[in-house]
Amino acid sequence: MTTKPSEDANFIRSTVKEHTKWFENSLPMIASENLISPLAREMLITDFVDRYAEGWPGRRYYQGCIYIDKVEQRTIDLAKKLFKANYADVRPISGTVSNLGVLFALTKPGETITAVDTPSGGHISHAAYGAVGVRGLNVVRYPFDMKNMNIDIDAAAKTIKEVKPKLCLFGQSVYLFPTPLKELMPAIEEVGAYVMYDAAHVLGLIAGGKFQDPLREGADVMTGSTHKTLPGPQHGIVLSDRKKEESERSKKILKKLDFGVFPGVVSNHHLASVAALGVALSEHIEFGSAYASQIVKNAKALGQALYEKGINVIAEHLGFTQSHTLVMDVSKLGSATKFVEQLEQANIITNKNLLPWDDVNTAMDNPSGIRVGVQELTRIGMKESEMKEVAELFKKILVDKKPPSEVKKDVINLKNNFKKIHYCYHEGTEAYKYYELI
Repeated sequence: MTTKPSEDANFIRSTVKEHTKWFENSLPMIASENLISPLAREMLITDFVDRYAEGWPGRRYYQGCIYIDKVEQRTIDLAKKLFKANYADVRPISGTVSNLGVLFALTKPGETITAVDTPSGGHISHAAYGAVGVRGLNVVRYPFDMKNMNIDIDAAAKTIKEVKPKLCLFGQSVYLFPTPLKELMPAIEEVGAYVMYDAAHVLGLIAGGKFQDPLREGADVMTGSTHKTLPGPQHGIVLSDRKKEESERSKKILKKLDFGVFPGVVSNHHLASVAALGVALSEHIEFGSAYASQIVKNAKALGQALYEKGINVIAEHLGFTQSHTLVMDVSKLGSATKFVEQLEQANIITNKNLLPWDDVNTAMDNPSGIRVGVQELTRIGMKESEMKEVAELFKKILVDKKPPSEVKKDVINLKNNFKKIHYCYHEGTEAYKYYELI
């Protein structure tokens, strides 16, 4: 028997190294990605990655969880502190699993919920073919104000009163502006619906005090993935500010949530990621406000710079965004599908995206929009002045039709000065280091 890695193993390792080097020299602008800190990354290569736990801290179905329980309980406590929440479940293994766990807890198959549709920015887990469909729910869409890129308040209130949903689901994957949650609460309370807020994209902005505060605006429960504007591991979370002593309704919600994630949709819950999440939450308590503030400043600055260069950034009249995300309608300049491929060839990583006026049945493969996020560029130290340089790179591809190979050189030159990680412990560590163990 040889102890040397096989050709296949070496191929996988070398390919991952190539990917890491590529992103080190790229502008990663996918709105659902970020960089975890060095200390959080360390947690992912500990013995926790090999272990298994079912149940709750102190009430496990396996032995060997003494230290796992301590870490998970501290992570729960940090989540409660950061989000000013009474209840936190850090066991979901993704944002979609968080959503499914809450739907499992608070709804039954065949019941009706309301949510934003996919072309208007709703997440795929909110669709009939996503977690909503898995639970067997009937989903009714909120009327959407395309000009202001948000839920139409009056029309949505009317819809809620008419359909009387069991649960009102809010949150989007194209999330430019806060949801009018407070404005819709009278209609929601009238029909007695539960309120679920999917904060996956804006979780770090909420925690940093730079978006809305759903748990104080009426949401019964808030879910999220933990690796977007909250720069943690790829994991999920469920939060609530309800207290059992408040009312029978609150007591009922918390009791249902206790079993929605486990045994509802999760068995083992990726313990190394829980440890990494605990570190990320601790860091965000310390650095989150400054980080979230700079993210929003950068997004607005990039939107303005792109707009001034002739690119149709949506919602100019509202300052383009109040989050990390921008959306461009490039239909008059060319094909979004081809543009994102050309941007990728130039080491600018983005994604094509449906816009509210696109037909989901015909435009999925070639929609009108490109979505970008600035959270990772902010994480490596870029500020408003660099956003102007980034906008110029987009212009070269989208407007000037420059060859991607030519623009790639400019991208690499810009990125050379931004390869250190910020807003975390051990600030200044290499952001794209490949940690070689053997």
